[in-house]
Amino acid sequence: MIELTTHTRPTEITPRQREIVALIAAGCSNDEVGARLGISPRTAKAHCDALRQKLGVKRRRQIPIAFRLLTGEDPLSAGQRLAFGVRLLR
Repeated sequence: MIELTTHTRPTEITPRQREIVALIAAGCSNDEVGARLGISPRTAKAHCDALRQKLGVKRRRQIPIAFRLLTGEDPLSAGQRLAFGVRLLR
């Protein structure tokens, strides 16, 4: 017999999603996020949509706030290393 149970596990934010959060917090558009991370703007939007769903927010601009509330971390420092080794300054 298979038992179905629901377990609430903490929302896991991947390292790539952390980079996306940091760039959104820095004010980057999907085009800019894509250019900095070497992905298409459409892929950047897909990451953004996944983050909105994980964090339970409706708007893109709410992602950094929800990230801070969930993790207690500064969203600008969430993506520790960006493409080409460039770091965001706090």
